[in-house]
Amino acid sequence: MNKKFELVMDQKIEFLGRTLFRVKALVSFADVEAGEIGGYVENTDNIGVDGDAWVGGNAWVVGNARVVGNARVDGNARVDGNARVVGNARVVGNAWVVGNAWVVGNARVDGNARVGGNAWVGGNAWVGGNAWVGGDAWVGKNTHYLTVGPIGSRDDTITFFRTKELHISVKIGCFRGTIDEFVLKVKETHAENPHAKAYLLAAEIAKVRIDLTPEEHTNPSHDPE
Repeated sequence: MNKKFELVMDQKIEFLGRTLFRVKALVSFADVEAGEIGGYVENTDNIGVDGDAWVGGNAWVVGNARVVGNARVDGNARVDGNARVVGNARVVGNAWVVGNAWVVGNARVDGNARVGGNAWVGGNAWVGGNAWVGGDAWVGKNTHYLTVGPIGSRDDTITFFRTKELHISVKIGCFRGTIDEFVLKVKETHAENPHAKAYLLAAEIAKVRIDLTPEEHTNPSHDPE
């Protein structure tokens, strides 16, 4: 029986056919007081009852997503799909964690950052700003990704990130691909104009910045819930 929190049935919102309910702490734990009203969940399975996991502020945790261990989701953050926020991880601000992504350990995702796909963000990594980390990303520390922006004709933000296969992938606008594919696309689209020079310089910095040294990793599917 869940004695940690309850759904506040008369405080709910509707989103794309889903009904989300505010949560209310039934006992005090960590810095949460008994009776404190938190954020929104779709069902009680969205928050683990073991540990100090919590959803606060106006944050949403929906679908099959879970916040477990001592993890926190706060602010206006959203966690959706099959995503997991585990351990002492934090997802705050306007950040989104979606798809099959995992945020674990002492990792923090904040600002307007997006973590999606099959991405894994762990260790002491801090993914923030307008960063987008997705696909098969594997970010265990801050030298595993790089954001540069504003850049290009749209003043966008570009994110370079390490993958599980020890490659560098790139996301900017509608482009997602390897760093080599990105370089070819830049040359094809921008030739030698100032935007091309800036993009190519950013790519060279990413190659120097992003650490592709092999490391032992915990398989996300084996992380505790």
